[in-house]
Amino acid sequence: MKDNDKYIELGFAKLDLERSQRRGYPEAIFCECKTNEQLVEIFSAFKEKNTNVIGTRANLEQYKYLKQKLPDVNYNEKGRILTLVSEEIQKVGEVAVCTGGTGDIPVAEEAALTAEFFGSKVKRYYDVGISGIHRLFDKIDEIKKANVIIAVAGMEGALGSIIAGMADCHVIAVPTSIGYGASFKGVSALLTMLNSCAEGMSVVNIDNGFNAGYSANQINRQIAGVK
Repeated sequence: MKDNDKYIELGFAKLDLERSQRRGYPEAIFCECKTNEQLVEIFSAFKEKNTNVIGTRANLEQYKYLKQKLPDVNYNEKGRILTLVSEEIQKVGEVAVCTGGTGDIPVAEEAALTAEFFGSKVKRYYDVGISGIHRLFDKIDEIKKANVIIAVAGMEGALGSIIAGMADCHVIAVPTSIGYGASFKGVSALLTMLNSCAEGMSVVNIDNGFNAGYSANQINRQIAGVK
């Protein structure tokens, strides 16, 4: 392993040490296409720099292997998130994470855990989809107290538009690949969200809970007056 002030050279990867200075947050690790051995090297290198690490799209086998080498690693199986925290995370503000149905929870958890890791307080409102819209109405006053709202939905993906039409804060819509054949693995929900007439709503890629959580955290911390 070689390193300098800008990055750590591992041969198969160059770990960005300047990310925190440029962006305010450390680099995240996409685990899905990496070997167990590669993840151990990456997490160990960041730990030596006393840097908090988050890994997305990790599986249980990767976690078990990492845990043997790095006992402080934690894992959320539903959100498929690995974390190694060297410095305490101070959480501020509030992000609300909502789902249309129970099937959307894994993507929502990825979003919620990401926002929490980078320094936001998060409240979860699951299974408040439009097929039983009274469930959303029962919680909407609480949801609207958040600085930013994440709406995660598959099928037709209308949840984001409805929330954005009722709340005065920014809404980030996340289409999921949940649904029957004509949903085209999330394309239907994505197009619904992109074509929404509700103002103040942005859209991330299909199943991209990480980007939703990251963006929501940035907005939340700016509103809370913390960089």
